[in-house]
Parts: sequence; C-alpha cells; structure tokens
Amino acid sequence: MARPRPQEFNKKKVVAENRRARYEYFLEQFFEAGIALTGTEVKSLRFGEGSIAESYAEIKGDQVNLINANIPEFSHGNRFNHEPKRPRKLLLHAKEIDKMRNGVSREGMTLIPLSIYFNERGRAKVELALAKGKKLHDKRETAKERDWKREQGRLLRDRG
Repeated sequence: MARPRPQEFNKKKVVAENRRARYEYFLEQFFEAGIALTGTEVKSLRFGEGSIAESYAEIKGDQVNLINANIPEFSHGNRFNHEPKRPRKLLLHAKEIDKMRNGVSREGMTLIPLSIYFNERGRAKVELALAKGKKLHDKRETAKERDWKREQGRLLRDRG
C-alpha cells in the first residue's frame, strides 16, 4: 500500500538535505523546528554549506538537540568562529516535544532531520521526521518499486 505524501513546509532555499533518509527509514510524522544558531553558522548556511547526512535529533529533558550536523566554519570568520559539529538546540512547542517523546519511546523509532532550509522570512528551519528503520527486504522493495516507476515513465514517454 502506498504511503501518504508528507505535508510540505514553505521552503524557500534548501541548504542541506538528507536524501538517504527516505530509503533507510519509514517516515511516520513530520515536524518543522527552528534552530538556534550563532552568527557564523548562519553565514555558512547562507553560502550553501552544511551536511546532515549522519545526524539525528535527541530529546533530553524538555528540549530537543540536533546531534552530529556538520556546519563548517565560516571562511571569513574570526576568533569567534563556531565548532562545526556542536549540538544545536531545536526550537519547538512543548506539545510537539511530547509527541516526539511518545513516538521515540515506541520500539525502533528515531528522530531524523530531512532538510535544513530558510523559510520565506529568512529563518533557518529543520524538517524532522519521526522514523522507523527499514529492514533489508524493505529496502529491496523500495528499490524495486522505484525502478518500476522509472520504467513506467519510459514506457509512457515512448508510446505517446
């Protein structure tokens, strides 16, 4: 059965994207979170630098942190430059944090960042998903389905 499409947030400029997340995980629930950044981190992101390929979100107490996200040091920064892989606080409502905590407490669920982007107001945001890891046979099924969709497109394009 096909999964429903996730809700789209108002993204203006996508800076970093975790493309493997949709292949590695079943994405259940989506959240949009602000991210607490220093000045040089914002400048690095505006230049399109940053990676969230190996990152995840962690709930500690009543706050959520983005762990292992790499935002490289700003090239024109001075002695006040930031650490590239420091934990970054995510800005969420208490109800959203409770939903996340309830989801993570279930078996095999984790918080995965899907993208970092700037919204229409110029604020840096993170799109998070509550996800469950796929087994090897699920990944094979996903690849088979993707290949079939590609082949369908080729056949339809060739016929008409």
